Amino acid sequence: MPYLTAPLTNARLHRAVRAGLVGLSIVSALTAVSSAAAQAQTQPRPAVEAAPQAVPGFWDPRRRPDRPDMSRLTVIRFLTETDYPPFNFTGPDGNPAGFNVDLARALCDEIKISCTVQMRRFETLVDAITSNRGDAIIASMAVTPALRARLDFTDPYYRAPARFVSRRDAVMPEIRPEYLEGKKVGVIGGTSHEAYLKAMFTDAEIKSYPNDDALRLALRRSEVDFIFGDAISLAFWINGTDSAECCAFSGGPFVESRYFGEGIGIAVRKGNDLLRTSLNWALFRLWEKGRFTDLWLRYFSVSPF
Repeated sequence: MPYLTAPLTNARLHRAVRAGLVGLSIVSALTAVSSAAAQAQTQPRPAVEAAPQAVPGFWDPRRRPDRPDMSRLTVIRFLTETDYPPFNFTGPDGNPAGFNVDLARALCDEIKISCTVQMRRFETLVDAITSNRGDAIIASMAVTPALRARLDFTDPYYRAPARFVSRRDAVMPEIRPEYLEGKKVGVIGGTSHEAYLKAMFTDAEIKSYPNDDALRLALRRSEVDFIFGDAISLAFWINGTDSAECCAFSGGPFVESRYFGEGIGIAVRKGNDLLRTSLNWALFRLWEKGRFTDLWLRYFSVSPF
């Protein structure tokens, strides 16, 4: 499964889900952890295990959306990607499966409308929806200015944050630039993560690597003190066999939109405000009822947040 290892283009950013990625305690929505850049963290405490999981959420309970008139909606034709587990994949029965697919079905259940889910190659999704071969794209698609010119998007339903990972015996509960002075930090070269480190962590010794495998091996061998990258892919690595239980997250997530994007939303055709507002209302309802939290916990055992 490919991950985000290139500059912030949409086709690569959507690969950041590993949102397994965009959590798991509703008391800590993403808005509570999204203080941009490396700000507002207190003095370091003794090394501890990584912080508890948090459910990503962008819904303010004080701004409850009004229920739109959905009487004109008869069906929603969702389009999703073919092979991007755990977000989209073909299930044992040959049908679409994954977090995005289950979320689409939950939205249709909330709206009380029939829906279909069709899988297509990611690079064909935008053309398919603009040519009316579908109504909504739910495929971990990153919201970018270029795509906003062609599509409209719902509110984000997760982000692809960045995080530091260290060996388990050196976990730090919080990270600020001054804490990493003189430390060796590995990152994939040419990425938005590298650009962020060079801009914000100027006193760290930044070491670039060509790919995820080389980066993670460097940490396992203690050639670097930390690695920095897409938190979703790193969460899956930490919890998988390839890590050999070597490592854990240090500090919290970094979600500064200039470097890490606006978030992941559901795309609809330009001007389809009825569908967009209906999906926004249903997303809020799923979060409010705890169904979004339940779905996230089902798929992501280690939170990227």
